[in-house]
Amino acid sequence: MEDDAVRADSSVLSDGGETVAVSEESDEITPDEVCVLIPTLDEAATIGDVIEGFYDEGYTNVVVVDGDSTDDTREIAREHGAEVFVQSGEGKGQAVREALEYVTVPYVLMLDGDGTYDPADADKMIEPLERGYEHVIGNRFADMDDDAMRALNGFGNRMINRAFGFVHGANYEDILSGYRAFTVDSFERLSLDSDGFTIETELAVECVKHGVETTVVPISYRARPDESETNLHPIKDGGTILLALYSLAKTNNPLFYFGSLGVAGIISGTLIAIYVLWEWVQYTQSHEVMAVASAAAILLGVQLLMFGVLSDMLVTLHREQRQRLERIAREARDK
Repeated sequence: MEDDAVRADSSVLSDGGETVAVSEESDEITPDEVCVLIPTLDEAATIGDVIEGFYDEGYTNVVVVDGDSTDDTREIAREHGAEVFVQSGEGKGQAVREALEYVTVPYVLMLDGDGTYDPADADKMIEPLERGYEHVIGNRFADMDDDAMRALNGFGNRMINRAFGFVHGANYEDILSGYRAFTVDSFERLSLDSDGFTIETELAVECVKHGVETTVVPISYRARPDESETNLHPIKDGGTILLALYSLAKTNNPLFYFGSLGVAGIISGTLIAIYVLWEWVQYTQSHEVMAVASAAAILLGVQLLMFGVLSDMLVTLHREQRQRLERIAREARDK
């Protein structure tokens, strides 16, 4: 599968076989054109300081979408001048999708309200959008406090990033980062249905899938304040994220998805066949049912491999056609 995006230090974008230039010239984005979107759940200890931090940087359009917190998160956010909505459903992903319906400006700067992300990095996050990028990911590993992430979390994050690069063919360095900047137009092109913490993973996959011009910038990542408790469960949510990475490959990299299932079927069928043959040669003991199961597993595996190849061809053709239509639509808007 071809890369549909590049690293932060690149000036061109590999887009389905075409080269899309990212302008070195900047069209200045003013803070009034940016909505600072903060999904929250029980962040009373930190939300006030986060909002004030963005005010200090000149970003006054702050929207807090709250997951029905049981503490004073909403009240504190309103006291600090933020516009506050209570999401109708549950989970961070649902909150983000719903909040975008209320955004009336062309750019969004999204982050968690737990005080781990620095508002001083806001300009750094917005700057690539001025140069034509559509989605920006803040890389927490570039400047992370020693106690900002537990060893297990750090290991899990790196494993997930490597898995993403292997399965989806792009290196975004920190796909689980909650600090994102993006254009509303690019967000509306994505097919998002994640409700929980897998929203960042789905955003990264969809950026690759839809050829969204994505880059990565280094940011600072601070330790969560002692009085603030995390809503993330490392093992449970980590497993969910890995499963999401794999399942999303069905439509983004079907050759890997169906091919891996096919290889698993062929290997399991071959192992059963070897066992049946060994039993017959050594003890003249036949296992008719196991032999049939072996043949069925191998045949199914071969069929899945063939289906993966055909699906990959269809996805590639569909992607190229969609990119042509989007380019024509952009050119028509620019006229």
